[in-house]
Amino acid sequence: MANKGKNEGTHPTLEQAGTDLAQGTQNLLEQMQQWGFVSLRAQQLLAEFAAEQIADGSLAERSESMMRRWMDGADAPAKYRINTIDPMQAMRQQADMMASSFDYWGKLMTAGFDGWTQPAETQDKRFRHEGWENHPVFAAIAQAYHFTAERMLAWADDIDGLDADAKSKLRFNLSNALDAVSPTNFALTNPQVLERAYETRGESLLKGLEHMLKDLRKGQLTHTDPDAFELGVNIATTPGKVVKETPLYQLIQYTPSTKKVLKTPLIVFPPWINRFYILDLNEKKSFVKWAVDQGITLFMVSWKSADASMADVVWDDYVAAQIDAIDSVRDALDVENVHTIGYCVAGTTLAATLALLAERGEADKVASATFFTAQVDFEEAGDLLLFTGDEHMELVEQLSEPGYLDGRYMAATFNMLRGRDLIWNYVVTNYLLGEDYPAFDLLHWNGDTTNLPRKWHRQYLNDLYRENKLAKPGAIQIDGTPIDLSKIKTPAYIQAGKEDHIAPLSSVWKLTEHLSGDIRFVLAGSGHIAGVVNHPSAEKYQYWTNEADVDSLEAFIEGASETKGSWWPDWMEWLRSHNGEEVEPKGARKPGGGKLKALEAAPGSYVKQR
Repeated sequence: MANKGKNEGTHPTLEQAGTDLAQGTQNLLEQMQQWGFVSLRAQQLLAEFAAEQIADGSLAERSESMMRRWMDGADAPAKYRINTIDPMQAMRQQADMMASSFDYWGKLMTAGFDGWTQPAETQDKRFRHEGWENHPVFAAIAQAYHFTAERMLAWADDIDGLDADAKSKLRFNLSNALDAVSPTNFALTNPQVLERAYETRGESLLKGLEHMLKDLRKGQLTHTDPDAFELGVNIATTPGKVVKETPLYQLIQYTPSTKKVLKTPLIVFPPWINRFYILDLNEKKSFVKWAVDQGITLFMVSWKSADASMADVVWDDYVAAQIDAIDSVRDALDVENVHTIGYCVAGTTLAATLALLAERGEADKVASATFFTAQVDFEEAGDLLLFTGDEHMELVEQLSEPGYLDGRYMAATFNMLRGRDLIWNYVVTNYLLGEDYPAFDLLHWNGDTTNLPRKWHRQYLNDLYRENKLAKPGAIQIDGTPIDLSKIKTPAYIQAGKEDHIAPLSSVWKLTEHLSGDIRFVLAGSGHIAGVVNHPSAEKYQYWTNEADVDSLEAFIEGASETKGSWWPDWMEWLRSHNGEEVEPKGARKPGGGKLKALEAAPGSYVKQR
């Protein structure tokens, strides 16, 4: 009986073991089948993409030529060549780096196994995933990367034989290169990517490959869901009408929403490097909607994205367009003058417009000028100066052969200024992790590129960034008239971003040193976009003001008072102080109700042209 019970008790265990083995085999086969499918599908996608590129030989040839020009440094200015470096100094620095490396690895090895598992001492958010700390191999990879990057950047800072511009360029390019080779950017050295691939049985990698090939086809990195937004439907929805159209711009007039409006209307000049609706993303972010609700008759210029017909458009044409818009609004509303806003490059142009009007004795056409993160003196223009060297100018000339510079190139340039956040972050998220794109209106706008006229773009880089002519009285002529910024006496409100990487704070401040009228300078928290687009209802960031008469940025900062939240109400109070008279919003105050007839609904057709 005992033996029988023992035998009977073993049969279920054997049967269960057989079942478990069969199930495990089945699971293994399913996983092998899944990974086989992923591999075959990936090969198919790559083959299809390769066939497309072969079929489009002209595109491939042009891309190859562009890359050759970009990488070829043979014709670069002497200050950028390696032979300007003291070879003995380079050897000494190399020896120091090797000695530091041996010391680092020696300490790591003698620390034993635990030495590999210590988390990397860094605040780098790329390495936040727990796998970088919990696994000894990945912990070592992270530590080695940060050690190498730190030493190489230190080497670039210490090197002799280069002037300041060349050293800045070297450090910028080296920093971008180090960001590019970060172990987070490669599937096999990123524990988060490997974990996701295991969990999804390779589907995440396959989806990421699909994302990457789509981006290669369109020649631009995707940041957000391309189908999430439609202009005039769920983005750029403030009611209004296009009331004028020229070959260079459309003029939008927005529908009033208050019983009384300021008598003096406002014209906003956005940068033509981007689409205007950065100021009208949605009701909770829209500067346009907020300003209209404050009782402002608001007009917005929507610039045309350049095509081959605009090859000969120059800076004078944009100045003439601003004056044309000013005169059109003055005539349509029968007012003496208008308030103006110029954002970024349109603010630079607004300064030139005001200087030209001053020379013509027509300065009273503009009641006030507001500058959003605008520069007129480019001596301290930041990292963008690195893109104005001879070799870069030649590349721009080649890329502009159709008569315009493709907006995707400019988008890539601005992304490179913050490559870690705007390029490699999305390479990991979109390509390696295969995550779905978010529906983010700001990122949608950022990817909505605008083409630039060939002559204007070269003129802008050469005359302003390279030669800084606008800051020199009489060095620039507009429509044959030399201009001098010091003759501008128009009241000005100047806003700068504390963390602006496109128009640095120190560079924007210089605007105060060139204008001669009453000036209010406001320093906003955050950067080039968030520092401007900060709706009061969001209760985000802060701004600084200084009521004292200061003559330097350092003095402004030292005596500045901080106010929490958006600076928009401060600007509104300032604007009302320059003629707060109000009228009823009737007749020409309504889009299409006066001399300027409604042509189409806002946001218009120019903003939709690609």
